[in-house]
Formats: sequence, structure tokens, C-alpha cells
Amino acid sequence: MAALYACTKCHQRFPFEALSQGQQLCKECRIAHPVVKCTYCRTEYQQESKTNTICKKCAQNVQLYGTPKPCQYCNIIAAFIGNKCQRCTNSEKKYGPPYSCEQCKQQCAFDRKDDRKKVDGKLLCWLCTLSYKRVLQKTKEQRKHLSSSSRASHQEKEQYSRLSGGSHYNSQKTLSTSSIQNEIPKKKSKFESITTNGDSFSPDLALDSPGTDHFVIIAQLKEEVATLKKMLHQKDQMILEKEKKITELKADFQYQESQMRAKMNQMEKTHKEVTEQLQTKNRELLKQAAALSKSKKSEKSGTITSP
Repeated sequence: MAALYACTKCHQRFPFEALSQGQQLCKECRIAHPVVKCTYCRTEYQQESKTNTICKKCAQNVQLYGTPKPCQYCNIIAAFIGNKCQRCTNSEKKYGPPYSCEQCKQQCAFDRKDDRKKVDGKLLCWLCTLSYKRVLQKTKEQRKHLSSSSRASHQEKEQYSRLSGGSHYNSQKTLSTSSIQNEIPKKKSKFESITTNGDSFSPDLALDSPGTDHFVIIAQLKEEVATLKKMLHQKDQMILEKEKKITELKADFQYQESQMRAKMNQMEKTHKEVTEQLQTKNRELLKQAAALSKSKKSEKSGTITSP
């Protein structure tokens, strides 16, 4: 009997294959509590409920410091203290000032002075690194799936060719000796015509042996496998190009989204300043109106008492 393992959420026991690799969750718990991105810090976390859109760390920071502002480097809305998020603050202390990301072109990539930690030799920011690694993982999984399926089909074709070759060979054994003897002069005449043309084939190859069809089928299958491999390589290239385009579009979308957020925050700030200025002007005008009304009342009372 296979060993059973407990789900980390519902604590029910399942086979090892039924649980997720990272967090050891069953299928129902994976559907009920999917892995989503935090609205503020953009890290992935296990969602407890559909209304909960921020991670536990950001929820604690919101209670302590209030709603965060966009980071001045990466534009992620996670700057609870000051103008920089905690990730950029720690990276700046450790690696120095940020450089321009080669993907999203924002000034938020930190050079770790180690080429092994770069993604394909590129200096990327944290968000672009995550998306790039995710794309590479997907392409690797797709390649594995395609290679396994092509291998299975190749094995099936080889098995079919072996079976067809064997049956053909067995059927050839049942021919009578007289029919074989009748065929031999024809083969010899063919061979004589070939040798007269100057070809150097041997008589054994010229004769149609029982396994000839089998070799023809193998050759055809090899050609088919070669064409399928070419098609697979072309499709892999197309998938990689599409994935690159998707990452570029995602990065562009994230950049535009961060720019829009920064613009909205700036507009909100200017709007607040304008409203405050108008309110102060309004208060001053009200004071002036009250002073004018008082002076008019005093003038009226003076004209009445003068006669």
C-alpha cells in the first residue's frame, strides 16, 4: 500500500502525487486558496479568502503605517516608510544605487556584481526577473511535454514497423518453392540490366529479399521523424518568440500601470493643494464680506443717530 501524506491546509491524507510540490496542498485546497499576487508588494502568497487581496506582511504594515505610497525606484505601491519600499531600501544598502532595468527601462535594477545571479547575463529588476524566470519555466515544461509526446509516437511507429516487417516476413515464408524459382530469372535479368548500365550493385541486393519492405518502412519512418523534429524545433522557436513578446508586453503594461499610478497620485496631490488654496481664499472672502457688512451696519446706525 502506498504511503499517504497530509495536506498542510485541510490535514486530510492523500498520495504524494496528489499534493503540490511547494506547499503540499491537495487539489481542493489549491482551488479554494490559490496563489495570487499581493496588491501592494506584488509577492505571491496563499489567498485565504477572495476579499483578501494583500499579504499578511502588508496587512500588518497598513495597520501600523497606513496606506503605502509608490516607491520612487520601482513604482510598486509598497513604500510604507519614506519614499522607498523595503526591498529597494535593503538592496540599496547592500549593492549601492540602482541601474536601469534592461527589460522595463526603469531605474530599479541593482547590480549584485555577480554574473551568476543575472538572468541570461541581463541586469533586470525584481519584477522582470520573476516574470522572465516564470516564462523560462513554462517553456521548459512545454518542451518536456512535446519531447515526451514525440518520443512516445516514435516508439509506437517503431513498434508498428517491427510488427509489420515481421508479419510480412512470415507471409513470405509461405510462398512455394516453384514461385521462388520462377522469380529468380526475372531478378537475374534485372541485375544484368543494372550491371550493363555501370552500377556496382551486388546480386544479393538486387534480389527482393523478404525483409526489403521492412527496411523501406523504416527509412520512411526515419524521414517522417526527421521532418517532425524540424517542425518541433520551428514550433519551439515560435513559442519562445511569443513568450518573449508576452514578457515584453507584460513589462510594458507594468511600466504603464506604474506610470499611471504615479500620475494619479500626483494629480490627487495637486487637487488637494488646489482645494486647500480655494478653501483658504473662501475663508478670507467670507471674513471680508463679514467686515463689509459690519461697516455698512455701523454707517447706517451713524446716519440715523446724526439728526
